[in-house]
Amino acid sequence: MASGLLQDTATGRTGTQKSTGGAAHVLLSNGGSPAGSTALSSSSGNVANASAVATLAGAAGATTYLSGFYISGAGATAASVVSATVTGLAGGTMTLTVVVPAGATTAIAPVFLDFNPPLPASAVNTSIVLTLPALGAGNTNASVTAWGFRI
Repeated sequence: MASGLLQDTATGRTGTQKSTGGAAHVLLSNGGSPAGSTALSSSSGNVANASAVATLAGAAGATTYLSGFYISGAGATAASVVSATVTGLAGGTMTLTVVVPAGATTAIAPVFLDFNPPLPASAVNTSIVLTLPALGAGNTNASVTAWGFRI
């Protein structure tokens, strides 16, 4: 499938659709943030057998929104299952199961979630926090990234 320009007729926003091995991925030209908002992103950086945390900080008088996140990493000495969480959301904590394979050079199945519409924080001036717990002894690589906006 070739890349193409898309336009949302309701809002007038444009985006680019790119081929991603059979799955469509659409990027809005303005980053998907509404006019007047502040774009936010946070990444844990690479961690080894430690919690990977990304925080979209709250601010006085503003609501933070989560537009999406990405979880990646490698296995550990022994296979296991961990629970990643997203806290601070309206409606409560989101929990996702992440399977950790045996072998430090074996990749976990990455988790990529893109929310449309974005998910709001539970209240004004509330941070949204994505946490991937330690993946186990022998793990050398794990990271999380979250993005959204505040308005």
